[in-house]
Amino acid sequence: MIQESQKQSTASQRFWDAYKASVEENRVRPDLSIFYVKWVRAFVDFIPGKRLRERSREDIEAFLAHLGTNPGIEDWQVRQAGHALKTSIRSRHYSIRTETAYVDWVRRFIAFQDYADPGRINSASAVKGYLDYLATVRKVAASTQNQALNALVFFYNHVLDEPIGDMESFVRAKCPQRLPEVMTRAEVHALLDQMQGVCALIAGLMYGGGLRIMESVRLRVKDVDFGRRQIMIRDGKGQKDRITMLPERFIPPLEDHLARVRAIYDSDRAKEVPGAYIWPALARKYPKAASEWIWQYVFPAKSLSVDPRSGTVRRHHINESLVQKAVKEAAFRAGINRKVSCHTLRHSFATHLLEAGYDIRTVQELLGHADVSTTMIYTHVLNRPGLSVKSPADF
Repeated sequence: MIQESQKQSTASQRFWDAYKASVEENRVRPDLSIFYVKWVRAFVDFIPGKRLRERSREDIEAFLAHLGTNPGIEDWQVRQAGHALKTSIRSRHYSIRTETAYVDWVRRFIAFQDYADPGRINSASAVKGYLDYLATVRKVAASTQNQALNALVFFYNHVLDEPIGDMESFVRAKCPQRLPEVMTRAEVHALLDQMQGVCALIAGLMYGGGLRIMESVRLRVKDVDFGRRQIMIRDGKGQKDRITMLPERFIPPLEDHLARVRAIYDSDRAKEVPGAYIWPALARKYPKAASEWIWQYVFPAKSLSVDPRSGTVRRHHINESLVQKAVKEAAFRAGINRKVSCHTLRHSFATHLLEAGYDIRTVQELLGHADVSTTMIYTHVLNRPGLSVKSPADF
C-alpha cells in the first residue's frame, strides 16, 4: 500500500515537473513558473474527482470567477491564473499557424457533433462521420480533409489522451492531378517591371531562387551569403534546411535594402524594443541572440506588433499578404492572361531551369522536394517526360 502511494506521488511530481517545463518553454520566467503550477494545482483541487481532460471552459470560468470573489487575491493574480491554464496546451513546438488551424478544426468537429463531449463519444465513428461529411457534402479538397484528420488525431492523442485507434475506411476527397501554372520568361520580366520597393525584391528572390512566400518573408540577415551568392533556407516546408542561389541581379538592391533595415534596427535598439522572435529553446541558450543584428528579419514590418503567444511587442517580418496582393496587381498591369500568384514564380523558376538544360536532381535540391517525383511535374509542363517530343503534325 505504501509502495503504491509512493508510485502515485512520484508520477504526480513528474507531471507537475513536465508542466512547469512546458510553461517555461512558452516564455514564462523560471521564477514565475512556480506560481503557474500553483494556480493549476488550485484548479485541480477546485473540482475534486473530475479529471483534467474532462473539464470544460465553463469549469475554468467558474474557477476564475471564484478567485475574483476572494478578497485576498488581486486582479493580476486572476489574469496570471488564466494564462497558466492556456499554456498547458502549448507544450509542443507547433507553429502558430498550425495551432490556429487545429483549434479551428476541433471547434468545427465539436459543433458537427451537436456540442457533445468528445471524450464521451465513439471517437472512431465520430471522426469517420465528420470526414465523410467533408468529402461528400462540403466537397473539400483532399489536402483540406487531410488537415482535418491530422487535427483530430492530434486532439484525441495528445489532448484527451484517448487515441482513436483503428478507424473504418472513410470517403476520401478526390485529389485532382493539376499541372502548375507557369509564366514565360518574358511574362516574368514584365511582372517584375510592374513592381517596386520591398515587394519587388521579394518577388525577385522567389523567382531567382525558387523560394516559397513564407520562406522569403522569414529570411534572417545571417541566411544571406553575398560572398558565396547563396541563400540558406531555414525550417522550410517539412522543417528542412536547404541552400539555393542568390541571383546576382538582385545583390545591389538587396544590399541597399539591408542598409535601410540596419538603420531601423539601430533605432529599435536605441528605444529598447525587444528583439526579433527566435525559438524558445534557442532564446534560453542564447538570451541576447534576439537583439543581435544577424537574427533580424531581412524584410521587417514597418510597425511593431504583438506576439500572439507571449504578448511581447516587437518588430515582426513583413505580412505576406502585402506581397501576394502586389504580385496579383502587377500581373494585371502587365496584361498577363493567366492565374498568377507568388507560387507561380517558384513554378516558373523550376520550369525555366529545366528548359535551360539543368539536371532534374539539381532542380529537386534547389526546390527542397523530398521526392524527385514531385519535381517531375515540371517535365509535363515542358512536354518533355525524358525526351523532347515533337507533334506528328510537325514532322
